Amino acid sequence: MQSLIQNLSFALRQLRKSPGFTFTAILSLALGIGATTAVFSVVYAILADPYPYANPDRMVHMRILQKGGGNNGFGTTAPQWQILRKSPVVEDAFITDQWNLTVTGSDFPEDVNADYVSSNTFNFMGVPGALGRLIQPSDAVDGQDPQPVAVLSYKFWHRHFNGDPSVLGHTLQLVRKNYTIVGVAAPRFTWDDADVYLPMKITQDQVKAFYCGLRLKPGVTHAQADAALQPLIQQFAKDTPTHFPKGDLRFHVVGLNEDFVQQLGGTLYLLFTAVALLLAIGCGNVSILLLARGTARQQEFAIRSAIGASRWVMIRQLLTEALLLSLTGALLGIGLAYVSLGKIVSSLPEYSFPHEAAIRINMPVLIFCVGVSVVTGLLFGLWPALEFSRPQVNQMMQGSSRRVAGSVNGRRTLSALIAAQIALTLLMLAGAGAALEGFVKMSQVPLGYDPHNIMSVGIPVHEGTYATWEARRAFFELLRQKVSETPGVKMAAISSNATPPNNGFENTFQILGKPPLQEQKLRANIVSEGYFPALKIPLAQGRIWDEAENHNGAAVTVINETMARKYFPKGDALGSSIKMEGLEEQPPYFFLAPGMKGEGKNSAWLRIVGVIQDKLDDGMDKPVKPEIFVPYTMAMGMYTQILVRSDVPPLSLLNAIRKQVATVDADQQTNGVVRDLEHWISTQPEYARGQFISWLFGAFAVLALLLAAVGLYSVVSYSAAQRTNEFGIRMALGAQRGHVLGIVFKSILLSVGGGVAAGLLLAFALNKVLAQWAEGSSRDPMMLVGATFVLGVAAVIACAIPARRASRVDPMTALRYE
Repeated sequence: MQSLIQNLSFALRQLRKSPGFTFTAILSLALGIGATTAVFSVVYAILADPYPYANPDRMVHMRILQKGGGNNGFGTTAPQWQILRKSPVVEDAFITDQWNLTVTGSDFPEDVNADYVSSNTFNFMGVPGALGRLIQPSDAVDGQDPQPVAVLSYKFWHRHFNGDPSVLGHTLQLVRKNYTIVGVAAPRFTWDDADVYLPMKITQDQVKAFYCGLRLKPGVTHAQADAALQPLIQQFAKDTPTHFPKGDLRFHVVGLNEDFVQQLGGTLYLLFTAVALLLAIGCGNVSILLLARGTARQQEFAIRSAIGASRWVMIRQLLTEALLLSLTGALLGIGLAYVSLGKIVSSLPEYSFPHEAAIRINMPVLIFCVGVSVVTGLLFGLWPALEFSRPQVNQMMQGSSRRVAGSVNGRRTLSALIAAQIALTLLMLAGAGAALEGFVKMSQVPLGYDPHNIMSVGIPVHEGTYATWEARRAFFELLRQKVSETPGVKMAAISSNATPPNNGFENTFQILGKPPLQEQKLRANIVSEGYFPALKIPLAQGRIWDEAENHNGAAVTVINETMARKYFPKGDALGSSIKMEGLEEQPPYFFLAPGMKGEGKNSAWLRIVGVIQDKLDDGMDKPVKPEIFVPYTMAMGMYTQILVRSDVPPLSLLNAIRKQVATVDADQQTNGVVRDLEHWISTQPEYARGQFISWLFGAFAVLALLLAAVGLYSVVSYSAAQRTNEFGIRMALGAQRGHVLGIVFKSILLSVGGGVAAGLLLAFALNKVLAQWAEGSSRDPMMLVGATFVLGVAAVIACAIPARRASRVDPMTALRYE
C-alpha cells in the first residue's frame, strides 16, 4: 500500500510538471471514451434491450411478403384473432385499434391518441402499471359493451394531469362519453404511442380489421410459424379479401425489433465503428505522447537505474502514470457521455427506434467504459514502460541529440503510431465526406412542388359521425371553406393522403383496352382541385377537374408524367380510362361516390383529363412512381388533411384554424402534431437518417482531426525541443532558418505520407462500407482530395508551429541547452 501511494504521489507530481501533456492526454481519452460510451448506450438500448415486455424475443408481427421485396402488414377481424389464439404454434395473441379521440368538456377540444385494446393485452405484455390497475378480462366480455374505464399513458398522465396520483377514480370525457380512470401505465409502456388505452368491444363483425400481435410458443422458430400459419392466412384472405393484397400470399412473421434493426441497425453499427476509431485515435494520441515524453525522460531513467532502481519499479511507475491518465480520462469521458447522449437521442430519426427503449448510461455501458479505459491504459502504458525501463547508464554521458533519437525500435514505433493515426483520421474524414455528400445530394433533389409557407392539418373523423356519403362530403367541404376564410390563409385544399414527398396508397389497376402488365401498380391520391395550385405543381397536359366535378365525385383522374411515359408511351394518355382494383365501400368507415360504383363490387372506369409534372412521391431518395389523383369525394375515409398556404409562417395561424374547425363541429379536433411541409420533409426517414449521420460523423471526424493534429504537434514539439542543441550547432555553422525548418518537416514527412497513403488505401478498400453511410461514395476523387487536403493542412499547421519556434532559437542559447 505504501508503495502504491508513493507511486501515485510521484505520478501526480510528474503529470503536474507537464500540464500540456497531461491535459492533451486526458482530453484525448475523454473524447474517445465519452463518444464511445454515448453511442454504445444508444446501440445497447435500441438493439439489445429495447422492450420491457414479457418474452419480447417471441413477440412477432404478421406480414405478407411482396414479390419485389419488402413486406406489408395486414389486419385481422376479431373472429380471426380468436382463431389465431388457438393455433398450436401461438402462445397468445392480442388486437389493438388506434383512433383519434377528443377530450371534451373543456373550452378547447384536445386531440388524444387512443388505443382500443383486447382485454388480454396488458396481461399479454406483462408490464405492471405505474399506478392503479390495468385493463383486465372482466372489463370487456366478448359480445358485450365494455366497461367505461381508461388507463392513461405515463406521459399523458404527466402532461394532462401533472402526474397527480389522486387521478384514480376521476372521469375523463372523450367525445362526450365519460370514462373512469383506473390506472396509469408504466413509463416504458408506450405501445402505439397512445395517450389513453380503452377496452375494445369484441364482435363477429367481418368488416373492421385490427392489428394482431402474436407471441410464439417456446422453441417455435419463425420458419415453423410461417409454415403453420400460412393455411390460416390464406383462408382469412378468402373470407375477407379487402383486408389482403391480391394474388398469391406468402405469409411471414418478423421479430418485434426487426423493422427498427433494418432501418437504423446498420447506421448504429457504423456509428459505433466510427467512435471506436475515434477512441483508437485518442489512445494512439496518448501512446504517441507517452513515447515522445519517455524519450525526453531517458536521462531520468538512466540516473534512477544507476542509483539502484529496478526495472520492475520503473515499469510499475510508468504504468501507474498511464493508468492514472486513463482512469481520469474515463471519468471525464463518462461526464461527456451524459452530456452528448441527450444530443444524440434528440437527433435520432423520430420513428426509427422503439420508443419503449430506455436510452441511458446503464451498468453494462459503465462496465464497458471502465473496461476500455483500463485495457487501453495498460496497452498504451506497457510499451513505453518496456521500451524505456532498460536504459544504458552511459546515456547519462551522451548529448541531447543522441538521446532524442532513442532506439531504432522506438523511432519505428513512434512513426508507425503517427502513420496509423493519420490513416484512421483520413478514413474518418472520407466517411464524413461521403455522408455529407450524400445528404447534400438528397437535400438538392428537385421536389416538384413548393413546400414553403404551407402546412398540413390533419382532421380525424369520429366514429359514428357523418355516416353517409352526402354528410361526409358536406362536412369536408365546409371544413375546407371555413379554413380558407381564416385571416392570413391564402389558399386551402384537401389532401386526404397526398402530402408529399411520400404520399398515396399503392394499388393495382387496369387500362381500358390494354392487357395488364405484371406488377402494374400506381400510387393513388385523394385530393381536391385546389391541391395542385396550393403546392404549385405545374400542369403538363390537359386540365384539372373543376369544383362541380369534385362536388359530384366525378369519375375523372389526373396522372403524373412518369405514369404517362410508362403506360402511355404514344402520348395518348388524355381521354384514356383506368380502373383501380380492390376499392370497396365499407360504411361507415369508407364511402365511394355513387359514380364510382361499377357492376358488382367493381369500381368504375376513371377518365384521364390531365397530366401533371412529376413531383416526389416515394421519399427523398427513390425515383418517382406512377401516381394518379382523384377527387376526394370519390373515396372518403375517417380522416382527411387540409393543406393551408399563407403569406406568413403557417404555424402561426394554427390556433385560428382550430377555432374555425370548431365552428363546424365543436367536438372536432385537429391532430395534436401539425407541421409545415418544410419540417415534414425533415421527418422523412431517409432525410432524417442522412442528416443524423452527416452531423454526427462530421463531428467525430473533426474531433479525430483535432486529436491527430494535437498528437502530431506534441511529437514535433518534443522532438524539436530535444534537438535544440543540434539546431544551435547547425545555425552556429551557418545553417539558415529555412534549413532548420526543412529538417523538422522531413523528420515527420515519412510518417505523415505513409499515413495518408494507408488512409487512401483503406478508403478505397472499404468503399462499399463507406457508401452505406450515404449515397456518396468514397471513390469520388474530389471528396478524397478534399479530405486529404484538409488533413494535410492540419498536419502542416501542427508541424509549422514547433518548427518555426525551433528555427528562431538563439544559437548561443541552443549550444548551452541540455
